[in-house]
Amino acid sequence: QVQLVESGGGLVQAGGSLRLSCAASRRTFSRYTMAWFRQAPGKEREFVAATSWNGGSTYYVDFVKGRFTISRDNAKNTMYLQMNSLKPEDTAVYYCAANQVREGYSDPLSFASWGQGTQVTVAS
Repeated sequence: QVQLVESGGGLVQAGGSLRLSCAASRRTFSRYTMAWFRQAPGKEREFVAATSWNGGSTYYVDFVKGRFTISRDNAKNTMYLQMNSLKPEDTAVYYCAANQVREGYSDPLSFASWGQGTQVTVAS
C-alpha cells in the first residue's frame, strides 16, 4: 500500500484559487494512475480528475473542465490539483487516490489507497 497525504486546502472567496498537493510515500508512485475525488456533506464521493502514470493523459469531470488542472511530479512523488475560478459548490473534502485495482478511474471503488482528505471551503 502507498501512503498518501493531501495538503493545500483552506477557505477562499468565490473566484479565487487553491492548489492541492498529494504526497506519496513510495518511490513506486510513478507506476500509479492517480486521481482526485471530493465529497460534500451528505453527498457521495465523486470523481474530479485523474492522471496517467506519466501525466501524459488527464481526465476531468465536466463541471471542472477549464477551471481545474491535474498534474504530477514523479521525481517528488507528488500530485497536484490547481483549482481556479472556484465556486461555492466546489466546497468539499478533497481526497487523492492511487493504486488502481480495476478499470474505471472515475469510480472510487477502483482505487485501493486514499489520503485523509483536505477541506476546501469556497465562500460566496
